[in-house]
Amino acid sequence: MKIKQTIEKVPGGLMVVPLLLGALLNTIDQMHIPFIMNILKGLGVAPTEQGYYEFLRIGGFSEALFKTGALTLIALFVFCAGSQMNLRVGGKALKKGILLTTSKYVTGLAVGYLFGLFFDPFNGFLGLSSMAIIAAMTNGNGGMYAALTGQYGNRSDVGAVSVLSLNDGPFFTLMALGLMGSSFPVIAFIAVLLPIALGMLLGNLDEDIREFLKPGETIPVPFFAFALGAGMNLANFFNPEVVGAGLLLGIMTTVLTGGVGVLVFRLFREKSQIAPVAEASTAGNAAGTPVAIAAAASVAAGSGMMTAAEAQAYQDLVNIATAQISISTLTTAILCPVAVILMDKYQQKRGIDAKLEQ
Repeated sequence: MKIKQTIEKVPGGLMVVPLLLGALLNTIDQMHIPFIMNILKGLGVAPTEQGYYEFLRIGGFSEALFKTGALTLIALFVFCAGSQMNLRVGGKALKKGILLTTSKYVTGLAVGYLFGLFFDPFNGFLGLSSMAIIAAMTNGNGGMYAALTGQYGNRSDVGAVSVLSLNDGPFFTLMALGLMGSSFPVIAFIAVLLPIALGMLLGNLDEDIREFLKPGETIPVPFFAFALGAGMNLANFFNPEVVGAGLLLGIMTTVLTGGVGVLVFRLFREKSQIAPVAEASTAGNAAGTPVAIAAAASVAAGSGMMTAAEAQAYQDLVNIATAQISISTLTTAILCPVAVILMDKYQQKRGIDAKLEQ
């Protein structure tokens, strides 16, 4: 059976398919169907605090992996992702990576900030939050970028992915929320950044460690995706506001981050603008950002830097923001390659060969 190949045919499939499967099973679980609960009770499953029996809460390794393990698995992912951040990047690739990372981040931050000014930053237009906007718009799909620049771009375009890997994980979103006024203590930043920093340190000190940890960029993804889904109700994905918000997020990500990136590349005299368009996507792993931000908010509340109500507001955003970002991932997975193809055709008409270093 070609299960993995089939899943990968879905845009962002390794993230989206397990997440939807987890949401489906959790939705059935929350229906508390009597004959299922009777079977679980007969097997000796302990009831929840509300007196129900749920197959995603049977304890042991199963519950730890499939229901409550999202945060640990995301931490493992960002540690391994950090180990792949190569500090020894060629000059041209370094320049492009910095331009792409900065333009994408500033665009996402600006849109999130303006949204917070004109709407409710926690539950504004279409149920969007500033956190969901920043998480979706600042975290690009590195795999898609590498594939698109490998096909349509040049070597320095592809090499820039080493710098772009800095936007993996929740740190940039956490930093943006701090700039926008949310009070996160220094320890909350350290708690989020430490796994990435340790991974980066080890990966740059020892090539063998980098190679050993490389599979960790992909292996944890379907597992933490399923665990995230196991905390969601499938009805979220059929909520018109969630679907509309996710589609809007995807369109804004491709149009705005791609457009700003193109302008920045032209400002810095880069003849080909394939790279910024190829980076105009939402990464599948961005769906893990809301739960990480909620965890940081809990740390902030515990230290007195944030009220319990504000921390709870971030916690309440997790499910809806995760669904919105997942839909944005699917949307940009379609729009971004189309935009790259159109940009390539436009450049060819102007005599620009994107495959050549210029």
